[in-house]
Amino acid sequence: MTFLTLALIAVVALAGPLLALPVRWNLPVVLGELLAGILIGRTGLALVDPADPTFSLLANIGFALMMFVAGTHVPVRDPQIRSALGQGARRAGLAAIAAAVVGTGLGLAFGTGHAPLYVVLLASSSAALVLPIVDSLRLGGPQVIAMTAQVAIADIACILALPLAVDPPNAVRAAFGALAVGICAVALFFALNLLERRGTRRRMHRLSEDRKFALELRIQLALLFALAGVANFGHVSVMLAGFSFGLVVAAVGEPRRLARQLFAVSDGFLGPIFFVWLGSSLNLRDLAGHPDMAALGLSLGVGTVLLHAGLRAFGLPLPLGVLSAAQLGIPVAAASIGTQLHVLQPGEDAALLLGALVTIAASSLGGARAARSFAAPLKA
Repeated sequence: MTFLTLALIAVVALAGPLLALPVRWNLPVVLGELLAGILIGRTGLALVDPADPTFSLLANIGFALMMFVAGTHVPVRDPQIRSALGQGARRAGLAAIAAAVVGTGLGLAFGTGHAPLYVVLLASSSAALVLPIVDSLRLGGPQVIAMTAQVAIADIACILALPLAVDPPNAVRAAFGALAVGICAVALFFALNLLERRGTRRRMHRLSEDRKFALELRIQLALLFALAGVANFGHVSVMLAGFSFGLVVAAVGEPRRLARQLFAVSDGFLGPIFFVWLGSSLNLRDLAGHPDMAALGLSLGVGTVLLHAGLRAFGLPLPLGVLSAAQLGIPVAAASIGTQLHVLQPGEDAALLLGALVTIAASSLGGARAARSFAAPLKA
């Protein structure tokens, strides 16, 4: 990767804010960034190489950081989220039961033998997509908090279940890797909480602000990258490391200054790089030669949206149900792992990502509808 390539990525990523600019559309910024990546990537003009090691590394850093920011957005200190955990867990469980039925049917209908993978995909939700949409549209209220809990639970559960579905021989190794990440996250919580109670963090904050050291940002990034390293060593996705560490920071309490710094690093630079990389890595042309895989992708996407929308029967408003169907990390990881292990059929990796694009488009519409009913009033 060269600086000119990086400049191109930064320029095309502006499609995100440009598409999100009209207030009446209520579109998430990530949608334009994905479309820009598709335009300059494998599907479109092939101006960038998503396999470039530097590009991939920056994208992975952006993904880990986005999942971290998504975790910090979960209001774990809010008493309402604790009371909503039970309701969110029940809805996530009901979605998983429905996904088992639909996923098994799709596996039999398309004869791929990957029904367990489809079950995980159908049941999953992406906190990295849903929570930024909730924030950007200023959604609030008990129903939104319950939906947030549901998304977080589904995301974590599907992250843990994915290795078993796509790579059963190495599922035990991945389980130990996930356990190691969890143990490290718990240890970090106790360590950071102790420093918070002793006032160490506040003293460091004042020193950093007075001397312009940005110590909190430096330390948080170092811890995040260390946890991502543990995840890589344990053969689990960095999204688990990022999200779990984000929950830890949210539980301890995130300073507003650090939140602004993270916003600048994530949403201003590394996050857009990740979404452009994701779009550029899609080769939707593969689906032209495999119409059955195109049908599979559409079935997965539409099935996921309908499945989550069906939670309306259990009290979740329809716009929030559609919003909660958004997928990102799980399909990307499934396509990546499946391709590396050569266990997917030709065009099946593109089908998984096509399904994710369908859910992203639907969640954009769901978010726009939700903004009309659940937007919190602006503070004076």
